[in-house]
Amino acid sequence: MYRPDYAVYDADQHYYEPPEAFLRHLPKAFKRDFQYVQVNGRTKLAVGGVLSDYIPNPTFSVVAEAGSHEGWYRGDNPKGLSLREYGGDPVPSRPAFHNGAAHLKVLDEEGIHASILLPTLASVIEERLEHKPETIRALFHSLNLWVAEEYGFTNGRQFPVGAVNLSDVDEACRELDFLLKAGARSVLIRPAPVAGLRGSRSHAFPEFDPFWARVNEAKIFVVHHVSDSGYDRIYRRWTDGGQGEWRPFEKDPFGEMLDWMGRAISDTLSALVCHGVFDRFPDVRVAVLENGASWLEPLLKRFEHVYSKMPQSFKRDPVETFRKHIFLAPFYEDPVDKVASLIGIDRVLFGSDWPHPEGLKHALDFYKDIDTLSAEDQKRVMHTNLKGLLEGVRN
Repeated sequence: MYRPDYAVYDADQHYYEPPEAFLRHLPKAFKRDFQYVQVNGRTKLAVGGVLSDYIPNPTFSVVAEAGSHEGWYRGDNPKGLSLREYGGDPVPSRPAFHNGAAHLKVLDEEGIHASILLPTLASVIEERLEHKPETIRALFHSLNLWVAEEYGFTNGRQFPVGAVNLSDVDEACRELDFLLKAGARSVLIRPAPVAGLRGSRSHAFPEFDPFWARVNEAKIFVVHHVSDSGYDRIYRRWTDGGQGEWRPFEKDPFGEMLDWMGRAISDTLSALVCHGVFDRFPDVRVAVLENGASWLEPLLKRFEHVYSKMPQSFKRDPVETFRKHIFLAPFYEDPVDKVASLIGIDRVLFGSDWPHPEGLKHALDFYKDIDTLSAEDQKRVMHTNLKGLLEGVRN
């Protein structure tokens, strides 16, 4: 395996949350809304009193092997296997999936100097509890406390994101202040409208400015990682009358054509640009992780078209705003050189998605996917760009 002579920074690694990640610090008043229950001899998750199949095994006692779906996502599936069939037999969970010290050993083995760390199961919470924002906040704070204990925010190699819900901006600011004091360098915000008791709205509206002002001043960055953004409702309107629950690992061609991932992140980034967050807070940066890049060129073309019709509605060219403030980690199946041509090589990040099955089995295999880039540009993608984000460098 090729190993460069510089430190590699991985923008997209994960941990699998054991039940204690949410329950260790969760106040008793909220425990009825997030329960691990037994159903026919199997442990399932009940969120808000409703059984969820979002993650089939929410304890992660067994998981699909890291990288086992890679060929499927590269389009190498001549036998027409389902995603579950392609992944093969599950494997027992390993300490590195949920323990900071064990994870550091994997970083050493894989030749990774540092990585952003993101939750896995936490993406189930906001969509299913939007009517109980106080429970969302309690669960996220409990998770952030667990992460601080099990990984830490300041060891210089593991950089966990802190989960924040924006339904109440004052509470969001309090959670952000806690995370900043703990040493967090990024915060995780779901790519979706902010749900609340008054309905949903853009997270870029001025009512959220106290949050963005703190981000701007602290020179940390916001992460928009793929999540359950609620866009499967569109799919369900076409298929089952709007009923049921989204299951991310159950694929069908119509669902893929609707592009639940690309639509959600495109709308989210459009809101940030059109509603003026970057005009009001010029030091805010956003890292877009595990959303791929197939939506990127159509979105930029749409910005160009709208700007040509309504230039008076923007303080500057929205495409230039996008290129200044947005960083993007493309999928390994995306043409990275094309992504670089659209937003600039200094805005492209490397993310392996370890240890998820849809990610890379070995992170540094990504060099095979960027072998058309110069050595200098490879270093930007694998080292310089994320290192600069984590250090608060502005360029």
